[in-house]
Amino acid sequence: MTVETTLDHTRARQSALALRPLCGGAVHLPDDPGYDAARMPWNVAVDQRPAAVVVPRSVDDVREVVVAAAAAGLRVAPQGTGHGAAALADGPLDDVVLLRTTGLTAVSVDPSTRIARAEGAALWEDVVAAAAPHGLAALHGSAPDVAVIGYSLGGGLGWYARKLGLATNSVTAVELVLADGSFVRADAERHPDLFWAVRGGGGSFGIVTAVEFRLHPIPDVCAGMLLWDRERAPEVLRAWVSWSATAPDEVTTSLRVMSFPPIPELPEFLRGRQVVVVDGAVLSDDDAAEAVLAPLRALRPELDTFARVPSASLTHLHMDPEQPSPAVAAGILLAELPEEALAAFLAEVGPGSSTSLLSAELRQLGGALGRRHPGAGALPLLRGAYAGFFLAMAPTAQLAAQGRADARRLVDVLAPWSSGRSLLNFTEERVDTGTAYDPDDWARLRAVRAQVDPQGIFAANHPVA
Repeated sequence: MTVETTLDHTRARQSALALRPLCGGAVHLPDDPGYDAARMPWNVAVDQRPAAVVVPRSVDDVREVVVAAAAAGLRVAPQGTGHGAAALADGPLDDVVLLRTTGLTAVSVDPSTRIARAEGAALWEDVVAAAAPHGLAALHGSAPDVAVIGYSLGGGLGWYARKLGLATNSVTAVELVLADGSFVRADAERHPDLFWAVRGGGGSFGIVTAVEFRLHPIPDVCAGMLLWDRERAPEVLRAWVSWSATAPDEVTTSLRVMSFPPIPELPEFLRGRQVVVVDGAVLSDDDAAEAVLAPLRALRPELDTFARVPSASLTHLHMDPEQPSPAVAAGILLAELPEEALAAFLAEVGPGSSTSLLSAELRQLGGALGRRHPGAGALPLLRGAYAGFFLAMAPTAQLAAQGRADARRLVDVLAPWSSGRSLLNFTEERVDTGTAYDPDDWARLRAVRAQVDPQGIFAANHPVA
């Protein structure tokens, strides 16, 4: 560490002291006893060490923090649950105030307008629970404990996506605190450029304290999983890719090759096993769903749970961990999956491989995801046929290093078939943010950022420069 770097650290810590009186004392500095607990994101393998952590209880608290941080020469990074925090931690945080919105969690649903409102760190499980009694569903993701705002601002790829598009384009209004401390409501009529940028552009434009978004009349859905032993992976993978290429928009599925440790917490049918799982949802009546699923069921899965279920159950379908966990991951958007790509994928995670990855996932795109959404924000579509997301558990530094290497190697072997774009919700490390957008949209995003945050006060997981 250079003398200049040491001085910068010292200045940042002294500047952070100016925040001490804010948020009713919910300000944590590096030498405070509560600092380590306050800075911990959902992914506990991520070591983020900001200049301070603040936990506002209200919009007024957020405004005060932003103004005080800017006056002290510090930046502000909004964070709800801390899913996807690895990309933020990849950058220097010595001058960053981590603003944890965990004190803002209210959810409300208006069944007459089919509009929901969620505050800064409200979770999808709370939205789903509030909407379900009215026969309504949100475009939530695959885990119940992900925060609505981070997911929605980054895109939002859920079980209805091929029919209804990205969650970000269901957002109807955003409430946020800007770099000058002002509080605004942005929608199609008020602050339309800001409203456009936030929907898909991430957290570079302000501290989003609440979003409103459309709900859909989906009281129940045909959903479930099919499971085979990993020895069947070559057959199942090739059949699924062929099937998914012509599947109707009403179908959104994923395929995962999974390796489970032999731990008692797992159900017996997964404990210590390597399996192939296809899961997802079909937005059709039962007869149409039966016809759509028939080619996959013809592969004789050992487990088949596809059935008509309440839409609220879909937040648990993917079996994602529902408690803070240590993990490392890497992702890729794929333009196609020809035979050569399938062979490369199977060589890394198929039968006989010794990968450390818990899950090597390929998620089906296309349909509405491949068409420019009318009235969309900065992310109107995804340019790719499949999204790859490769994850390993990382309870130790050694296992984290091995898992990261295996995930990146799988990305590398599939790179010849990349679409050249990034899906930031599935990107756990710092990348060129511009690769997520069409060139004209990226230029417009940068122009909006320059207008609303000319001093670069806000730090985001994937920053708009």
